[in-house]
Amino acid sequence: MQVYPASQIRNVGLFSHGGTGKTSLAEAMLYVTGATNRLGKVTEGTTVSDHDPDEIKRKGSISTSVIPIEHKGCKLNVLDCPGYSEFIGEMVSALRVVECAVILVDAHTKIEVGSDLMYRAAERAGIPRMIIVNKMDRENADFEAVVSQMRDEWGHSVVPVYLPIGQEQAFKGVADVLTGTGYVYGGTGDGKYEESPLPDDLAADRERYLDMLTELVAETDDELTMKYLDGGELTPEEMAHGLRAGVIRGSIVPVLVAAGGPAIGVPQVLDALVNLAPSPLDRLEIPLPQNGEQPQPLPADADGPVAALVFKTVADPFVGKLSLFRVYSGTLKHDSHVRNMRTGDEGRLSQLYVLRGKEQIPTDRVQAGDIGAVTKLIQTATGDTLCDPGKSIALAGISFPTPAYTAALRPRTKADLDKMGTSLTRMADEDPTLRISKDPHSGETLVSGMGEAHINIMAERMQRKFSVGVETALPTVPYRETITVPTRAEYKHKKQSGGHGQYGHVVLNIEPNPDAEFEFTEKVVGGAVPKQFYPAVEKGVQEALHEGLVAGFPVVNVRVTLTDGSYHSVDSSEMAFKVAASQAFKKGAIEAHPVLLEPVMEVAITVPEQFVGEVMSDLNGKRARVEGMDPGEHGQTCVRAQVPLAEMQKYSSDLRAITQGRGSFTMEFSHYEPVPHHLTPHVVEAAKAHREAVAH
Repeated sequence: MQVYPASQIRNVGLFSHGGTGKTSLAEAMLYVTGATNRLGKVTEGTTVSDHDPDEIKRKGSISTSVIPIEHKGCKLNVLDCPGYSEFIGEMVSALRVVECAVILVDAHTKIEVGSDLMYRAAERAGIPRMIIVNKMDRENADFEAVVSQMRDEWGHSVVPVYLPIGQEQAFKGVADVLTGTGYVYGGTGDGKYEESPLPDDLAADRERYLDMLTELVAETDDELTMKYLDGGELTPEEMAHGLRAGVIRGSIVPVLVAAGGPAIGVPQVLDALVNLAPSPLDRLEIPLPQNGEQPQPLPADADGPVAALVFKTVADPFVGKLSLFRVYSGTLKHDSHVRNMRTGDEGRLSQLYVLRGKEQIPTDRVQAGDIGAVTKLIQTATGDTLCDPGKSIALAGISFPTPAYTAALRPRTKADLDKMGTSLTRMADEDPTLRISKDPHSGETLVSGMGEAHINIMAERMQRKFSVGVETALPTVPYRETITVPTRAEYKHKKQSGGHGQYGHVVLNIEPNPDAEFEFTEKVVGGAVPKQFYPAVEKGVQEALHEGLVAGFPVVNVRVTLTDGSYHSVDSSEMAFKVAASQAFKKGAIEAHPVLLEPVMEVAITVPEQFVGEVMSDLNGKRARVEGMDPGEHGQTCVRAQVPLAEMQKYSSDLRAITQGRGSFTMEFSHYEPVPHHLTPHVVEAAKAHREAVAH
């Protein structure tokens, strides 16, 4: 593939709700530009973008694909992103490296949650936006209703630059608002069209939208503003120039029209991306400060210092690690050396590639503004900056969302257990929204992600890629136990078995201690217990703490004081006093009214205002204490509450169902508090069943 200068590159991302037709549109782009000789279909698993076996199985995207397309002397790096919220990490990383976010909206279902979320995310990031009203050939497609909703929801900067000629089964082409030219397709799905005069039934609509567009264009330049206010007519050149300027600064969001399946309107979409979308030269990257000095913006200069950002990692069992990067400055060449700013390591680049779906096209260099891939950068992770060895250039990384769902992974066999750690590390390299941890008490391997489907797909990929079989389950809630009243306990460990015997005798005061997890003191008088045995007494108590009193969970918030005891000059030993202390604590703590404690989480739930009532009702059923509500942007409300962790383990799915996918939440540990008495037997029974399952 030809190497293009930054001025002729357009990095654009396709974002929307799942099922809106991003992959079919990308496939049509490839087909009408001659990059492929057949139009693949998502339902048949034959598209360039959805090449992963999991995507073919599910008939939908679950990871971002890079689709380079050559059109009219420009290279369009089209990033086809998933549309479902559980794969938000893929969308976030793609949004970081594009100059233009193309939001797809279904002509029938109108604005869905995924499209709305990504539009607002691009708006917050200051990334120019374009909109495609897709699937105009679908039953009940209604362009005017969609445009009206978009202008109500997203503002009056949203304005059509193309209009549909017909709709539903009668959709046969598009009309240019600026020129009044119609483009009518033959219905063969090959992207071929003929120019025609504007249909009479579109004349009034075209005039109305042209007035809106002219007003927005006039606001992009002071001279155009004065000319417009004086009643002058803007020339076609002024309109075209002002439209692009408005798109780049985000004050104009042009609306295009298409039907990706039959490829109607796709050539006009490609033209709009070439003519209106910013190039890498239009958006300067500003590196992070180094040594307290404010850095200069990095122009997309192929001869400048090297600065590239790794935005995606693919774990391939055969090729190894594949790192996808965007070059912001300089040129990365085959065999050149680079420095990883996070690790400080230097390494040599192996073979460079341009990706097209799963196809890896070798190239000798990737210049400023372009997107490429490289293998075998072992220590490089998503979000890392690569730069010249002699330079210190660090680019802003990628802020991934906090995981919202945690599952326990259980290997199916001993062989799976041996390989599970390595394969999990590689899966986390590939997907930064996955977090791997281990519960120190239960011993469970925990994986946190964006939702249940996210974790299940990860488990399936482990099986397919690395032949590691695992099962997922809800993790054991990390309950704790404590005592509620003070008590005194005494235990004498005395054993004679020939030779030296065993003798240890302790008297303990055991009392609640809410200010510390565990505290051990001694108040022994008269040398009843020699000082050298104090550590053994403390160790014996600590071992008993880990065994639990009610359901086998660790005991916390306890103060133990060694007050008395006795010893034998020959038979006493550290082991004897450790056993005596352990048994004394167990005996006394059982009499101290032990109770179960459960972790309580501080939760912040952000939802559209219309769902607040349902969210509150659901929280009441989860034993929550609502602390307050705070108004947010765009009609959002943040509900703050304290909720037991046991009630929140599947909340990502619950909230998605309640809010139609429009809600989000964060959760962090707050404190422990007693489990209600009526629930304690259920917790004890579940803990017993878990221990038996682990034992077998």
